[in-house]
Amino acid sequence: MWLYAARRLLMTIPIGLGVTVICFALIYLAPGDPVQSLLPPDATAKDVAELKHAYGLDKPIPVQYLIWLGHALTGNLGRSIQTNQPVLDEVTRALANTIPIAVISVILAFVIALGLGILAATRVGGILDRLATGVAVLGISVPQFWLGVILVIAFAVELGWLPATGMGSSGSEHFSWFKWSEAKYAVMPIIALTMTPLGILMRTTRSSIAEMLALDFIQTLRAKGLSNAAIVIHAIRNALPQILAMFGLQLGYLIGGSILVETVFTWPGTGFLLNKAILTRDIPLLQGTILVLAMAFVLINLVVDLLQTAVDPRIKRA
Repeated sequence: MWLYAARRLLMTIPIGLGVTVICFALIYLAPGDPVQSLLPPDATAKDVAELKHAYGLDKPIPVQYLIWLGHALTGNLGRSIQTNQPVLDEVTRALANTIPIAVISVILAFVIALGLGILAATRVGGILDRLATGVAVLGISVPQFWLGVILVIAFAVELGWLPATGMGSSGSEHFSWFKWSEAKYAVMPIIALTMTPLGILMRTTRSSIAEMLALDFIQTLRAKGLSNAAIVIHAIRNALPQILAMFGLQLGYLIGGSILVETVFTWPGTGFLLNKAILTRDIPLLQGTILVLAMAFVLINLVVDLLQTAVDPRIKRA
């Protein structure tokens, strides 16, 4: 187990380096010049050159990458061009706002998907199977940002039950999950984020357990007289590694890919921060946000791989 964990940890090093190369290179493929957004229209060529030199943008791209990578390895992701604040501080604050709604959403999706998936897998072709499959298709098909807009129209505009945007009446600095007056701001973002992982996890759970229930060893267990509940538990244990893998992917996706939902609800998380950095062409903030989100995704999958080996020791021999 420990040898497998060490091997997987070492594998994250080249993956992490590859992520840094991609994060750095993608920025320069986008159109626009961040320096121009900071200067007045009548700025001279000398002003542009001085500002580029101040941010190190006048050096060759490979040199810029090595300098940026060296700083990033020490935790220095630079300063935002727009706010002049340390990028790491801004990303950390935004990540602290994104992680709770992402974790709550994926856990909620996992619990519902596990229940519906088990019911569907044990009644293949029945009414419950069709209903669960319909829920899965709906969750996968409905765009999250569209669902967010519909939720705002229904529950904020028409019914007035929930606030439309923001993160609490006193802002994110004083947000409390234990006060309904603050926590209600997170209800609609969580619902919007839950639907897609719910559909994907439901389909994965249903297909994995149904496949296990059709294997020969299950028929042997039935012949030995085991109860249906015990048989289903055996099937769940064998299908759990596949479900955990998808769970990790969805958690990483919600942490790094909630940009549209957070923009719709003006939720000050990493998605909202990323959208702001793109619109303002804030290269240090954009690079730092993408890097942190990408590395979070890598680490989440590392943890999930280790959990899979704990559930099914056969995986570490693969």
